Amino acid sequence: MKNCKYPYYDIPDITSVADMLETAARERPDFVAFRYRAGRDGVESKTCREVLSDVRKSACWIEKSCGRGRHIAVIGENSYEWLLAFFGALASGNVAVPIDKDLPANEVADMIREADVDAAFVSPSYSDLTEGIEGLAVTTLKALSKAECPGWEDYGLFHPGDDDLACIFFTSGTSGRSKGVMLSHGNLASDVSGGARVFSPEGGSVLSVLPFHHAFGLVVTIMMGFHFRATIFINRSLKRLKEDMLLAQPGIITLVPLFVEVFYKQIRDGVKKSGKENTFKWGVRISRALLKLGIDVRPKLFAQILEPFGGRLKYLICGGAYLDPFYVKFFRDIGVEIINGYGATECSPSLSINRNHHYRDGSAGQLMPHVEIKISPEGEVLARGPMVMKGYYKNPEETAKVLKDGWYATGDLGYMDEDGFLFLTGRTKNLIILSNGENISPEELENDFNRDDGVKESLVYEQDGLIVAEIFPEEEFAGNEAYFNELKQKVNQGRPAYKQVARIVLRKEDFVRNTTRKIVRYKNVPQNTKA
Repeated sequence: MKNCKYPYYDIPDITSVADMLETAARERPDFVAFRYRAGRDGVESKTCREVLSDVRKSACWIEKSCGRGRHIAVIGENSYEWLLAFFGALASGNVAVPIDKDLPANEVADMIREADVDAAFVSPSYSDLTEGIEGLAVTTLKALSKAECPGWEDYGLFHPGDDDLACIFFTSGTSGRSKGVMLSHGNLASDVSGGARVFSPEGGSVLSVLPFHHAFGLVVTIMMGFHFRATIFINRSLKRLKEDMLLAQPGIITLVPLFVEVFYKQIRDGVKKSGKENTFKWGVRISRALLKLGIDVRPKLFAQILEPFGGRLKYLICGGAYLDPFYVKFFRDIGVEIINGYGATECSPSLSINRNHHYRDGSAGQLMPHVEIKISPEGEVLARGPMVMKGYYKNPEETAKVLKDGWYATGDLGYMDEDGFLFLTGRTKNLIILSNGENISPEELENDFNRDDGVKESLVYEQDGLIVAEIFPEEEFAGNEAYFNELKQKVNQGRPAYKQVARIVLRKEDFVRNTTRKIVRYKNVPQNTKA
């Protein structure tokens, strides 16, 4: 199919999690919704009918044990039991609070207090995170999944109003303290419904690798995937990602740019080690030429390269940070389309996405249904629509900073092209403003550095009036100052003097990151600098 505009897919909107589950069980009761490892080598499957029954049991037990209107934390590794706790909390009229299992115990305790949580479902592996928290009723995720609730067959799931609070997600905190984002049932329903109308799995299954405590991992991967009827394989641990890709044979993987970069380097290194670089280059040229004639030989031509991904991979849905168009073109050449999108936790989380067959490389796609975007005089992206959050929990001051007249100030800089594709150019908080009044987006320089084979990651900032690029090199390039000084000259070439990097700093250790693997700028930039 040509890269061109086409109508939305005809998938009815949902109004809530309960509506989503009941509709799926009614329309396709025997469709396998989830697959996951059971024990060391087994795999268990759950149909839409079974998912509804399991959630009904959990919701019944939660209401009888906790009541309604309570704030309930869910903490643990990705699992089917985790989803039962989250869906069960919403379907019983309670508010779910997903919390990152990799945070230190003191931060978890702070979030539990800040979100007024009084009950928690926790994986046994992370039970120490909730020890000693006064007034907190703790149940293991496994105990919930096996709990008996007499009369559960007749339990009616909670059908909320659009504005009723559904969950509180904590932001990742890359530039400061995390805030509790209040998302309503209407917010979630809008995002799930919109996503299912703009993207089609085209018969492929989904591999879930992103953490469920993150809105992208939960709403986009799990809820959207469930609504547009794709079988979802739940990866519990990244340590088993290679095995799970072979086992799941996914057509779709949702991920953040860091994964894309790692996959690219693995493919590149594999081609180099095999001594088939020229063969690979010729294969790309041949496949490009045949594609112009409407002949697609990529699945056969690059089958060996795609085999470690399960052999059926067609789409990588990527979000969470900027992705260099270089990677989009590379993966397209071997038969995998990267569907790049954009959003924020505060927007449930999706605002725009490139579609299966309507995309523009380098863009964050076109707007999701019901989303409005405008660009402020300062170049900031402002968003409005039914997906925008209710506000930050018990934090009216921070809420007022980002919500004005119904518009959410994303903090991202960007523009819309004439065809309605959204392009992002940087973050307002990261903008470097020099003493001469010139503005520099560090992401622009970082993208050029990160494209180089010798760079694992980079961070650009201003220090004493000079632009500094701090680089964490690939292992074989560690300490090679001459190489990186030459790279600096390449990056500077053609740029005006004020945008040129003056100094390179080589790191021996990786940057400080949050649990979604984003660099935490304020923890990496030296004091008295700008980034």
